[in-house]
Amino acid sequence: MNYSVTNLTQVTDCNVLLTWAAKEKADLDFKKLSDERLTVRYTETSQELEAILQGVLAELAATETIIAILPEGQSKDDAINKKTRLEYKKFLLETRKESYGTVALLEKEMELARVTQEIAEVDAFIAAVSAQKMRLQA
Repeated sequence: MNYSVTNLTQVTDCNVLLTWAAKEKADLDFKKLSDERLTVRYTETSQELEAILQGVLAELAATETIIAILPEGQSKDDAINKKTRLEYKKFLLETRKESYGTVALLEKEMELARVTQEIAEVDAFIAAVSAQKMRLQA
């Protein structure tokens, strides 16, 4: 963006803006670092959750097959209880996947890209104000 830095006529005004911009940049740098770490964590977690969920789904399918062929009795009751626990585990994993899965990962990646662009814009602002400051000092 073209900033109207030519309206700046005092070096002190430039210094105020540079101090403000430096603080903004520091805040954005911190946010970027946080978002980078969260993105890595979400990447690992989404892959882990997907693997665990696939295992639970396979075990659930096997348990349903076993229940279908077992005669009435303690073994069938145990298998039904196991199926209930597996369905609950599946529910918990799917719920957790919403918070830490692929969708959440993509949201974090977008946030990281946005912060990176904001940092670039603050850098452009600092460069423009610094150049005007140098012209005023000359």
